[in-house]
Amino acid sequence: MDIRKINDSISVAPQIAPEDMAAIAAQGFKTVISNRPDGETPDQPSSSQMESAARAAGLHYRFVPVISGQLVGENVDDFAATLAEADGPVLAFCRSGTRSTTLWALSQAGKMPVPFNESRDHQPTVQFDELRIVVGKHKQVIIGADGQDFVPT
Repeated sequence: MDIRKINDSISVAPQIAPEDMAAIAAQGFKTVISNRPDGETPDQPSSSQMESAARAAGLHYRFVPVISGQLVGENVDDFAATLAEADGPVLAFCRSGTRSTTLWALSQAGKMPVPFNESRDHQPTVQFDELRIVVGKHKQVIIGADGQDFVPT
């Protein structure tokens, strides 16, 4: 398993298998969220198989499927609501982990502080040391981590 910790409350992973659930529980996770629709690839386990394995390992399981490349605001709202109700820590997964990471990032839009700095000319600036994503009704914007300050207007 390739589990990637985002913070103490949530981690993400690419596709996991039903037989991974006991190890996931042993690592302290309480809830598993699947962001992968059933039948996305012929070799993937179904959500019902994943849920059975999760419950057998003592984990809560939630199915919040998102079609790859077709993420919409409703998906973000569903993920945010599921995350808010979930016992944590949470492990969310999809094919590569990207959808789960993106859903988490978008669900946090407006909730996390933005790091303000002061530029050489004493103007307020924002330093982005990593990719920040904020879109649509969630005020989404993509800003790359190029080491440049972003000066809000």
